Amino acid sequence: MTDPVDQERLKALDARIASAKKAIAPKPRADEHFSQANVAWRMVIELVAGLVIGFGIGMGLDALFHTRPIFMVLFILLGFAAGVNTMLRTARELGREAEREAEAERSAKGEGD
Repeated sequence: MTDPVDQERLKALDARIASAKKAIAPKPRADEHFSQANVAWRMVIELVAGLVIGFGIGMGLDALFHTRPIFMVLFILLGFAAGVNTMLRTARELGREAEREAEAERSAKGEGD
């Protein structure tokens, strides 16, 4: 079979491999920080999604009831309003998150003094 010396060498090699894998493994992030560009793109996409959904619903209703472009205009405006509302909600959420982070930094500095 195998020598006890070989067994010890294999265990040592396994330990070295495990530590090397742990060292190069990506670190999980507890919280994700968005750059300003990511936030801007998110808001643009939310606005455009509201407009596109409103356009689609309006076109569908106009085709169903044979009334062009009454429902399309109405639902584009409603989609725009929904998109702006979603953008404002996102901005408030990000603002609250920034306030929490600033408060955590202030409390960490206060505890260190």
